[in-house]
Amino acid sequence: MEDVYIIEAARSPIGRRGKGLAGLKPADLLGKVQVAALERSGIPAEKVGQVIGGCVSQVGEQSFNIARIAWLSMGLPEEIAATTVDSQCGSSQQATSLGAAMVASGMEDIVMACGVEMMTRVPLGSNMKDGVPMGESYMSHYQPTSQFLGAAMIAEEYQITRADTDAFGLKSQQNAIRAWEEGRFDREVVPIEAPVLNDKGEPTGETRTISRDEGLRQTSLEALAGLDPVPGQEIHTAGSSSQVSDGAAVVILANRKAVDELGLKPRARVVATTLVGVDPVTMLKGPIPASRKVLAQTGLTVDDIDVFEVNEAFASVVLAWEKELNPDPDRVNPNGGAIALGHPTGSTGARLITTALHELERTGGRYGLIAMCCGGGLGTGTIIERLDG
Repeated sequence: MEDVYIIEAARSPIGRRGKGLAGLKPADLLGKVQVAALERSGIPAEKVGQVIGGCVSQVGEQSFNIARIAWLSMGLPEEIAATTVDSQCGSSQQATSLGAAMVASGMEDIVMACGVEMMTRVPLGSNMKDGVPMGESYMSHYQPTSQFLGAAMIAEEYQITRADTDAFGLKSQQNAIRAWEEGRFDREVVPIEAPVLNDKGEPTGETRTISRDEGLRQTSLEALAGLDPVPGQEIHTAGSSSQVSDGAAVVILANRKAVDELGLKPRARVVATTLVGVDPVTMLKGPIPASRKVLAQTGLTVDDIDVFEVNEAFASVVLAWEKELNPDPDRVNPNGGAIALGHPTGSTGARLITTALHELERTGGRYGLIAMCCGGGLGTGTIIERLDG
């Protein structure tokens, strides 16, 4: 198996629902990041072997193989094939894993992994509005549930309190605000020119450039304590749950042959990847076995990891993961997470890999571990190693 190198990783700013990015079609947002990542990498578009994209709500404007539509929308070579995958919230992390497998096997020299979700324009669950896939046969094995209920059940199992989740939500906001103040996200974010919408959501004919994440907000424990809980539970609120958002991210992978032929500079190596299944009722415990599996694959321990990016779908997910793995909490989501930044579901996996890479480069760390919970009871895991020179 060949080594798999990360040549470039970039993302859009994450837009709040109905705000800065909402006037763009999903294909145009993803396409703009695809082009920017290629330009930053120095890789000619025709040298890409395949594009693998992640997207959760593959309906309407995000249907018809959105990864390819995005590529073609930018006038990129039509000979380059693309596939769009759905592993729920972990879609673009799984897209990266599939791309890494293609490169490692020798099937392709260069693969672009990516993801997009425009939750303003295609709300989560839009692809199930005419019916759900779970019928009587499924219900004979598993009780009906939701991610809200799963998060609440995890909180109960791990004795996580409302005070715990509020404190975690505050920390996420504080870390993200500090990260932007210190310029930590500057290199990874691609400024996006987007149409300006009026109060009715209609284009005004003007455009503006969005260059910062829009979900950040100043808050306090007192303010968070005053928020009403999300439906069906008493633990999580809007202040301790991921935000509905718009965004896209891209990770470009290559083998040694491509590196040498094109004079590329590898920034990191993909050390291990996995996708695991867990109980679909509690649903969101996947980061725990996924993290353990990639650590076991590599022979690394928690203490060897310099930065962890564990998706903040709900605060209890990360808090339960911390209780099981016992990492240094200062290494976990040091620049905030989905509670503060937002969670455009199909793109978040690639965004987390992008953020982990840039944080390793900023701090001089060696290993990063990325993990996500996913709807339906899945967990994604990836370990990357920063390279010198």
